[in-house]
Amino acid sequence: MYTSTFVFKAGAFDDAFHRLDQAIAAARSIPGYLGETSWENPQSGQIANVYYWDSLEALKALVDHPLHREAKARQADWLDGYHVTISQVLRTYGDGKLGPIPGAASEAVQS
Repeated sequence: MYTSTFVFKAGAFDDAFHRLDQAIAAARSIPGYLGETSWENPQSGQIANVYYWDSLEALKALVDHPLHREAKARQADWLDGYHVTISQVLRTYGDGKLGPIPGAASEAVQS
């Protein structure tokens, strides 16, 4: 499993942003997309979206998508900074109370 973590600080969102954001939501239909989680830090104003993929090929399908390319080209219109981290997930575990992360086994794994 792989993750792409998109951390950003929101700027001013206009109608064009919202239209493009809704269109990019179609990425959820890319074969190999497993799900996502989001986090916000109220102190810094930063938001993190973590997307889960079953392969690098699935992630590349998003990166190569024309709507994703458009959003990336226009990010300075709407964001006050961003960075992306691509990671390979080696292991997940917890006590099971939060449920599994997308794409992970549903049972709790102890480490």
